[in-house]
Amino acid sequence: MNCNAGFVYSENYTTYRFHSEHPFNQKRLILTYDLLHQANALQPNNIIKPRFATDEELMLFHDSSYIEKIKRASTGNLTEQEGLEIGIGTEDTPIFPGMHDASSLIVGGSLQAVDAVLTDGYTHATNLGGGLHHGFKRKASGFCIYNDGAVAIQYIRKKYNLKVLYVDTDAHHGDGVQWAFYDDPNVCTLSIHETGRYLFPGTGNIHERGIKEGYGYSFNIPIDAFTEDESFLHVYKEAMTKIVDYFQPDIIVTQNGADAHAFDPLTHLCLTMSIYEQIPAIAHELAHQYCDGRWIALGGGGYDIWRVVPRAWAQIWQIMNAGTPFKGELPKVWLDKWSKESPVSLPRYWHDEPQLYKPIPRKDEITEKNQYMLTKALQLIRNKNNHHLNDIS
Repeated sequence: MNCNAGFVYSENYTTYRFHSEHPFNQKRLILTYDLLHQANALQPNNIIKPRFATDEELMLFHDSSYIEKIKRASTGNLTEQEGLEIGIGTEDTPIFPGMHDASSLIVGGSLQAVDAVLTDGYTHATNLGGGLHHGFKRKASGFCIYNDGAVAIQYIRKKYNLKVLYVDTDAHHGDGVQWAFYDDPNVCTLSIHETGRYLFPGTGNIHERGIKEGYGYSFNIPIDAFTEDESFLHVYKEAMTKIVDYFQPDIIVTQNGADAHAFDPLTHLCLTMSIYEQIPAIAHELAHQYCDGRWIALGGGGYDIWRVVPRAWAQIWQIMNAGTPFKGELPKVWLDKWSKESPVSLPRYWHDEPQLYKPIPRKDEITEKNQYMLTKALQLIRNKNNHHLNDIS
């Protein structure tokens, strides 16, 4: 299946940079772009340049006073106390020069992806620079200053009046987007993430199900540390299939953090590259089945920028554009170029080698716990045809 897909990209995304030792490093985008280029998978007509989001667009989700403080921080005119009150100037989210422009460019890229699909005739679009899902209305959090996903969904709601399914497979709970639409029955959120017992932000319990008219449109499946491919894929496929059929969205927005891989230094899951072929493939299939193909993919977390993120994110584009994943060896030109700079040995193949990690002795117990979480999370869905709810927790 060849689809008309758009790839939102600019090297200026690397201006979103906290400092040289910070784990959030947008060089991963350059590595991904170059990998796709060397694989002959990107053509000039695929590229969509991002734009800066306007203040009015940012205020679709963020408070105007928050935006003004981010602007002041960008030029060094915010006190330390003022910064801490809005979540910046911390170890996780330090202040850096030009942070407003760098952040608004990422948001504008996600808005470009929306308009590409809903106005400009593209079937799918991806903005891998986006997916900053921890940002709140009045506060930065977890490396995220502006929440491009929340702004983009509000943009879809206001401009196009469509029902949106947001699916987040980052290892960290998609808290900022969830809370943004917690009372909105026209936005359904699904987050599959490592349990908050061990990982930031500590939220995303199965009982977080929405409030008021939005009750029943928030789904969380916290999976256990050291979850492996088979269990994750079962949870993801079962949840996606049932929730899409239950909610009947007009468009799907996915957040595709690549930090659930076994190599990631910040999380405790044990997934391999096989999952990063399956996640976009299932989203692609369901988008065509339910939404006339309308699918927007954002980036997100991912802190092994050499061995994991380029391969995982390149597969999103390959599925989106060609319908099938890359197989076999990575392009030799890419390996030769970047192995000189990489602090770790680069993988030779799109897939992972066997015995990537030591066997997990609790595998059966972990799988059983994940199945329990899946079952409890999906108890909200009583009747897929008429959207009635039945909470029997």
